[in-house]
Amino acid sequence: QVQPVESGGGLVKPGGSLKLSCRVSGRLFSIDAFSWYRQAPGKQREWVAVIPATGASFYTHSVEGRFTISRDNAANTVYLQMDNLQPEDTAVYYCNRDVRPGDSRWSSADFWGQGTRVTVSS
Repeated sequence: QVQPVESGGGLVKPGGSLKLSCRVSGRLFSIDAFSWYRQAPGKQREWVAVIPATGASFYTHSVEGRFTISRDNAANTVYLQMDNLQPEDTAVYYCNRDVRPGDSRWSSADFWGQGTRVTVSS
């Protein structure tokens, strides 16, 4: 399995914005749901947002109204627009097909890419 390639992270001040990108390999991109996830220092990986092949996207409560997930099927790319960033958003962000804890892929190192680091600090 080829891992996704995330990019766009960096250092930003509280209240700032970043847009993350995730390039995914494979011909079946357009029919899969994709999610963004994050892992803060010293914490477990958590799910952040999901965008299905069709229909509404969903977000974890802490980012609702601040983050927007989108996709470009022609480019096999998923995006995460992050506005009004706060220090608690500091984490390594990952994207992949939508999985949740309990799925064997969640704990498989081969499933995840390198991620992109987001640091929110003044």
